[in-house]
Amino acid sequence: MTSGRRTSEFFDSYAHDFDAIYGTRNSLLNRIVNRYLRKSMMLRYRKTIEGCDPVDGRTVLDVGCGPGHYAIALAGKGAGCVVGIDFAEGMINLANEYAARAGVSETCEFICGDFMTFEAGCKFDYSILMGFMDYVAEPGRVVERAVAITGSKAFFSFPADGGLLSWQRKLRYKKRCDLYLYTPDHIDEIFARIPRVSVSVERIARDYFVTASIDADGGGK
Repeated sequence: MTSGRRTSEFFDSYAHDFDAIYGTRNSLLNRIVNRYLRKSMMLRYRKTIEGCDPVDGRTVLDVGCGPGHYAIALAGKGAGCVVGIDFAEGMINLANEYAARAGVSETCEFICGDFMTFEAGCKFDYSILMGFMDYVAEPGRVVERAVAITGSKAFFSFPADGGLLSWQRKLRYKKRCDLYLYTPDHIDEIFARIPRVSVSVERIARDYFVTASIDADGGGK
């Protein structure tokens, strides 16, 4: 079985459990786990939503959109069009359901497919790749494509290598799907090859939060 297929099948089966991370399952145990073991997910969500400002009338691409929480939040804040793409059909089904409940179905489009073969047709003002680089065997190609179809800013999370949480996560995912972790030097190396971007890297809990600002005039790297 290929790496991509293993990851797709894992997240398809994991869709409802993954969704609980964002509060749809508000048990005491889930709140405790989220607070102490999933702090990074909450931080990167907040920073991404804040980073997509201004969002009124803007276009957004959410890569690895999962159950659509980022996309739906931005649609609710006034985004003109939000496209979410994920290779797990279970995630897309949840995203469509939640968009309908939130009354933003006309603003959101969710696609089950592969980001690398997805036909964008235009540049998006913002691109979001949160929790996506964890499962990418060729990160340079993914970053290059994200920057190429983004007009303003692209936001990435890269899971940090090293430490107890990294070891625990590697052990947990060993039989689930392939997992890729990063050091600051690795991230710098990836973006050094990408022209026309200014990059900000911030450590948040177990992740590196990266903002790539695109220089449309060609005056960047």
